[in-house]
Amino acid sequence: MADGELLLQLTDVTKDYHALRPLRIRQLEIRAGEVVALLGVDAAMSEVLINLITGAQLPDGGEVRVCGRPTSATTGVDDWVTELDRFGLISERAVLVERFTTEQNLAMPLSLEIEDLKPSIRDEVRALALEVGLSDEELGAPTAALPASSQLRLRLGRALALRPRVLLAEHPNATLSGAELPRFAADLARIIARRGLASLITTVDATFASALTDRVLRFEPASGLLRPASGWRRWLS
Repeated sequence: MADGELLLQLTDVTKDYHALRPLRIRQLEIRAGEVVALLGVDAAMSEVLINLITGAQLPDGGEVRVCGRPTSATTGVDDWVTELDRFGLISERAVLVERFTTEQNLAMPLSLEIEDLKPSIRDEVRALALEVGLSDEELGAPTAALPASSQLRLRLGRALALRPRVLLAEHPNATLSGAELPRFAADLARIIARRGLASLITTVDATFASALTDRVLRFEPASGLLRPASGWRRWLS
């Protein structure tokens, strides 16, 4: 993947978010099709990092580039929304409407008309559901009735709906039980590989990280350095 297009580049980035210390990232590069799992980034820091990458926030220092373009060059809401389409986001911050069915929630990125889905939209939704591991029964159920593992798969489906180039995941395994982790990790790794997505996943679980990629980095908050993680092992299949 070293020869792929450079999609994300963070250089000497700092951002004060009123924690004990500002977020510092000395250097991070992700190329097309490359998967990076990042350890040592807590939930608050992860949110700031994702906001910087998507351009929702600008760094106090340094530079964030997406597809070669600095996020500081984005002007106006329409320009930002266009840039945002490059990304798929798996996050608890991505609101699920509990009174809607899973099918309706999964259709939301694709259509504003979710009460009576067009056949083409319904077909697309069902293909997404199959890809992320949601059953027909779950598609018809109210989202509030889904277990945490299925809600996570719904968020994954929504993140994939608009065919992003980059997948960003904020601690996706946080709500999963130990028994669910290997299956979800295997499914996520398979989807990322098949779609050829560049991906950045934050997590505190080194075993989960290693099930997704060989490029596992450990973040050092004081220096902003990202070093290869060691001492982790993969799940046995």
